[in-house]
Amino acid sequence: MQFGHEPVLLQETIDSLALKPGEVYVDCTVGAAGHSLGMLATEPAIKLIGIDQDAAALERAQYRLATFARQVTLIKGNFRHLESLLLEQGVTEVAGVLVDLGVSSPQLDEGERGFSYHQDARLDMRMDQSSELDAWTIANTYSEGELARIISQYGEEKWAARISKFIVAERDERPIETTGDLVDVIKKAVPAGARAKGPHPARRTFQALRIAVNDELGALREVLRQAVAVLKPKGRLAVITFHSLEDRIVKDYFQELLGKCTCPPGLPVCVCDRQPVVELVNRKPIVPSPREVQNNPRSRSAKLRVVEKI
Repeated sequence: MQFGHEPVLLQETIDSLALKPGEVYVDCTVGAAGHSLGMLATEPAIKLIGIDQDAAALERAQYRLATFARQVTLIKGNFRHLESLLLEQGVTEVAGVLVDLGVSSPQLDEGERGFSYHQDARLDMRMDQSSELDAWTIANTYSEGELARIISQYGEEKWAARISKFIVAERDERPIETTGDLVDVIKKAVPAGARAKGPHPARRTFQALRIAVNDELGALREVLRQAVAVLKPKGRLAVITFHSLEDRIVKDYFQELLGKCTCPPGLPVCVCDRQPVVELVNRKPIVPSPREVQNNPRSRSAKLRVVEKI
C-alpha cells in the first residue's frame, strides 16, 4: 500500500492529549492512521480505538498499525454514534478523544471517490460508500434554491446563487455526471475577474457538497457532546478543524461547557446555576507552524482546540 497522508499538527496533538500508559484513547477519524500511529509510537502502552466510516481507510489503518495490533481496535462507523460504538466494545469511559475533521489525503487523491476538483470522476463524495446520498443526487435533483442555500451556507461562496442557477440550466440540457462537468459549470458561473485571484473557483462549492453529502456539521455537533460524556475526569478532547464553520461550532460548544454565568447584569445572586464541565487546555487555537504549512499546504487552515474534563 502507498500512503500520501501527512497528519496535521501531529506533535501538537500528541502533546495536548497527555497520553498515559494503560489508558484508552479514541481516534474518531482514524483515516490513514497518521495520528494514531504517532500516539502509539509515543506511548506504546495505551489502548487505542480507531473509528472511521470509510472501509478503505480502515484497511489502510489496519496495515499501518499492524505492529500495535494487540493494543488497537478498529471500528467501522460514523463518529456521530460514538457512545454506542464504544458501548459495543464494553467501553464506557476513556482518557482522551481525538476528532480530526480533515478529509484524508488518500480520499482527495483517489480520483474515483469524486472529492477532488483536480481529477475527473463521477460525482460522489461519500465518506461511507454504503450511504445513499451522493453529490450526483444533490447536483442533479435539488432545487435551485436548495443548491444556493447549501453552497452559500456550507461553502461560504459569494457566487452561490449564480452557480446554482448555472447548475440547473446545465442539467436541463444534460446530467452533470462528473467532477469535471461540475467544475466546467462553476467556471462559467464565476466571473473571470473573480476566477483570476484567490483559490480554485470550485473549492468552496465542492466543500459545500461534501459537507451536505456527509452531514458533517450535524455529525460534529453530535460527536462533541458524546465525546465529553465518555471522558474520564481529567480526560481530554482534541478537535482539529479546517474551516470556519467547523471551528465556530467547536469554539461555541467549548465556551458553553465552561459554565460561565448567563444571568442578566445587576442580579444580586446567580440564578442560572451553570457549572463548568471542562476547562480550556489552550486559550487560543493551535495552528501549524510556517514550516509545516510549507511542507504540507493542506494544513494551512487547520486549528486545534483542546479541553480537559473537570
